[in-house]
Amino acid sequence: MAFVGDILPHSPLVARAQGNEHGFSPMFEDITPLISSADLAICHLETPIAPQGEDLSTFPFFGVPPTITKAIAKAGFDRCSTASNHTYDRGLKGIDETINALLANNVAQSGMARTPNEIEPQTFSVKGVTLSHLSYTFSYNGLSLPQDQEWRSALINTDRILRDARTARELGADAVIVSMHWGNEMSHQLNSQQISVADALTKSGDVDLIIGHHAHVVQPIEKVNGVWVIYGMGNVLSNLPTDERWPASSQDAGVFTTTMRRNADGNLSFDTPVVHPTWVDRKNGWIIRDITKLLANSNTSGVNTRELELSLGRTTRVLGEFIVR
Repeated sequence: MAFVGDILPHSPLVARAQGNEHGFSPMFEDITPLISSADLAICHLETPIAPQGEDLSTFPFFGVPPTITKAIAKAGFDRCSTASNHTYDRGLKGIDETINALLANNVAQSGMARTPNEIEPQTFSVKGVTLSHLSYTFSYNGLSLPQDQEWRSALINTDRILRDARTARELGADAVIVSMHWGNEMSHQLNSQQISVADALTKSGDVDLIIGHHAHVVQPIEKVNGVWVIYGMGNVLSNLPTDERWPASSQDAGVFTTTMRRNADGNLSFDTPVVHPTWVDRKNGWIIRDITKLLANSNTSGVNTRELELSLGRTTRVLGEFIVR
């Protein structure tokens, strides 16, 4: 399995993609081998797609072009988590448009819904294993979903998540993966919500892996009550840092991989996660650089290897033992 964090198309990326016949796809090319080789690859699309006939928009209320979903599919992602603080930026139409655009490119999603049934836990099969993927967020960017349509997405609520995970089990899920949009922006440190919710979910026996995003920097990986928790995967694609408020580490992320195995007793387990560090090369077209691969290659013409080394150092300070060897 392969996972990445925030895909956040700021305005310069949108302009670049619209002026390029290949759209956003060149930005993903360097990590495509890692993504496409996985049996299951999940990204986090943080921003909604702009409704048809309406203007595009970026920070602070995003509505990005549907071509981002084509690039996500071409890179090899099978599904995305979509519950985020930007979920409702473009209203109910934006939610509908996002789901439609992903499905048009054969990318499944969890975290948004066009109907009450769509927000309920679903299962899918990968190589004979039945899985469920759930997605939740801490807020909606200061907005609120209509009271009669709160089912359009899902806020972090421990009881609700546990109930959903149990439902997924009842539907036949062998393993439940939970995506969490949580944490404090620009902080490598965990906040109290992350710690308490992770503890409750991993104690339940119904959640098998937690993957997180939102902080815009990488955060620790820990085994909590026997369950791996990847707290924060960083910005795999964005235009950060845009000013002095944002640290250089907001360009750092990774492709996080693990292998799920069926043990001799019939139970499933996840191997220790491995981090393939990435860095967004803004000067060369916002290309997501696979740092380890590039630094091992003597031919790095046009790539700032010093920036790659600095990025690797920053990520290693947080995730050292998990960095690919």
